[in-house]
Amino acid sequence: MEFSIAELLANFTDDKLVAPKALEKKLNCKDETSQRLLQIVLDALEKANILVRERGKYRRIFEDDVVEGKLRCSSKGFCFAIQDVEGSEDIYIRESHLNTAWNGDRVLVKVTKEGTRRRSPEGEVRLILDRANSSVLARVKQAENGYRATPLDDRLLFEVELKENGVNLEEAVDQLAHVEILRYPLGNHPPLGRVAQILGSDAEAASEYDIVCCKHDLPRQFSEAVLEEAKSLPTKLRKADLKQRVDLRLLPTITIDGPLNPTGPAIDDALTLEELGADHWRLGIHIADVSYYIEPDSRLDIEARRRGTSIYLGENVLRMLPERVHQCCSLAAGQDRLAVSVLLTLTSDGQVVEFEIQPTVIQVDHRLDYQQAQAIVQRHDSPEDSATRPAAYPLPTLDELREFEPVFEMLDQLFILSQAIRAQRLQRGAFDLNLPEKIFPNEANPELSKFLSTKFQYDDEGALGAMVVSSLLPARSIVTELMLLANQIVASHLLALQVPAIYRVHRAPDPSDVQELLKLVSNMGIDAHLEQEDVVHPRDYQRLVEQFAESKTEKVLTYLLLSTFKPAVYSTTPGQHFGLALDDGYTHFTSPLRRYPDLLVHRVLHAVFEHGRDRRSTRSKEKVDLRHSSCHGQITWNVLPTDIQTELEEAFAAVVVHLTEQEKLAQEAEADLEGLKKAEFMQQHTGKIFHGLITGVQSYGFFVEIEELLVEGLVHVSSLKDDWYEYRSRQQKLVGRKNRKQYKLGDRVEVQVKSVDYYRQQIDLVAVGGGSEAPDEDEPEEVVLEDELEDANEPEEVEAYD
Repeated sequence: MEFSIAELLANFTDDKLVAPKALEKKLNCKDETSQRLLQIVLDALEKANILVRERGKYRRIFEDDVVEGKLRCSSKGFCFAIQDVEGSEDIYIRESHLNTAWNGDRVLVKVTKEGTRRRSPEGEVRLILDRANSSVLARVKQAENGYRATPLDDRLLFEVELKENGVNLEEAVDQLAHVEILRYPLGNHPPLGRVAQILGSDAEAASEYDIVCCKHDLPRQFSEAVLEEAKSLPTKLRKADLKQRVDLRLLPTITIDGPLNPTGPAIDDALTLEELGADHWRLGIHIADVSYYIEPDSRLDIEARRRGTSIYLGENVLRMLPERVHQCCSLAAGQDRLAVSVLLTLTSDGQVVEFEIQPTVIQVDHRLDYQQAQAIVQRHDSPEDSATRPAAYPLPTLDELREFEPVFEMLDQLFILSQAIRAQRLQRGAFDLNLPEKIFPNEANPELSKFLSTKFQYDDEGALGAMVVSSLLPARSIVTELMLLANQIVASHLLALQVPAIYRVHRAPDPSDVQELLKLVSNMGIDAHLEQEDVVHPRDYQRLVEQFAESKTEKVLTYLLLSTFKPAVYSTTPGQHFGLALDDGYTHFTSPLRRYPDLLVHRVLHAVFEHGRDRRSTRSKEKVDLRHSSCHGQITWNVLPTDIQTELEEAFAAVVVHLTEQEKLAQEAEADLEGLKKAEFMQQHTGKIFHGLITGVQSYGFFVEIEELLVEGLVHVSSLKDDWYEYRSRQQKLVGRKNRKQYKLGDRVEVQVKSVDYYRQQIDLVAVGGGSEAPDEDEPEEVVLEDELEDANEPEEVEAYD
């Protein structure tokens, strides 16, 4: 089946009737077989009282006690349905009520018991909307009647019966394998699968890339149909392509991006700058016009929507769109390219005077990487200033930069403007987190180079996807600040036009979580507080970041601050972006080659360019410029025709949750690759001693980051043989009963690598030095026994070390 139940039901909003023909178009059911299958599913959903049929059309039945959520299970078998709605309770699902649903599946749950103050509501899975695991990473074993595969992920509480398919299963025993699911559990029948690829044994480790792709079921190839459609795209611009576009090809244009290598990221953005006089500048932020080439609901569009984002796995890139699309759209130097441009008039202190958003044609004159840009903007620095800059980033010499001399002054002014824009951002309460940068680890530690490869980062929200992270290369802030500004400007314009959009929402942390953090910080000797006890403002975090910067434990405190953040999500409703201190909306616009939300935002802008109504009616004499900021506050009518407005609203509502999940999937896959590479590196250093920093303390031990390698491992409490250690949760430390020795958050210790579980990315350490003496006035906290904790039916998801 080419579509999931979730994708089908996403087309039903409110009480609206939907015709089967409309569903066929939305779900790309073009042949008789897929159309017949769609009808079978519709009939089944009608019998299950999920849909009702009226006059040949279907309507969704919504019940208050039936909710949608994503199943999350622990290795101990506790499962919860996590609802998408902010603030909704998680619903506890007993094993007997899972109805063959697995961890990660999207499910429809009927609430069977209301929650209380101490207990979560309970429910049962009524329908599996979307299966998260079409394949699993598993170890093959011999059973009484054939062969089975046990998933490596211990949250998947089942075994897969293996079908003979040409692979010698006897030789596959004890091997790690990629197992494709052929049949999900049905009645008393276990799931059935086949070995698609044998990855290796513990003795001969499989490729990290293969492991990550198999574990997360990542698409490594495009279908022939998608590639054929990509081939049909024009390789050169035609006269028709330039109609109704502003020609900016004569403006000096540059791109600033990551390392110049063939597998590097596609170039989405370019910059121009013109001096207008009277301390004013005209800044152009030009984004590749990908949506011009990708027709809605085409094969390319459906595939891009399914993937949601490009995934960067070291030197390998699982692109959202085929290479041919990149060749047509990427802003390569010396090529005419179509763009959507944000053209701003700015003052020298970074204030936006006015702006317009236009479809354009541009030509890039110079492509620079971050090091080249940095070398140019610091070329006038004194030797003393240069000596204070990080040595981890080797910069080219001026002789190597002669080809860029025509844009030296432009880069200087772009850097000055970007700092003024940053000052505006900080003035409204935003903040930069000072965290280790992992873009070019090879230079920082040559020994680690074969285990850590270049890690891609988006320019607009930093590596964390929610807030800006300080960079060791100040010139990188040129792109970061300008992309943030472009996204903010586009969001404000879509809001003013009152047209459908996809927004990036980053909600404020829970005050209770922050108050717990402040208690811990107070125990570490730092006096910190919120302006309002029950409300968290970005300016509170700006102040905390400044306070933490003065502490010897800045890194640990920053990690704790980061742990209070909520994940950023996509939404059809504008909302706060806490990390950027924006209350009135933010969007993603600047990366349409590698993020589907950006592509959709471009599609809305094109709808405005082509179909937007610039006056209340044809009889109105007064009209507005829909592409210019002067129209803000002037529009009192629907800009888009009703059919286009409705189509966009429904399309966006159907896809926002999926896009958030795909972004999370990409982050998990990228983190897994990095974890495997670090585990492989540490395997080769078993028995060695390193200096480290305690970054977390739990009842079962403490986590230590080996700072020079940015690798974290666990010192289990059972390895502390010199005493019996008690856990002080409020103070985040372990204290010996007799010797009064303590291991607390932020302490520096010496650790020895004891063992490494490569596949689970677990590094076990033993403390061989460090720690400190607990003060005499340190009173023990009340101990909570494990059997008391297990009384509640609300266990948290069990971590890797449990």
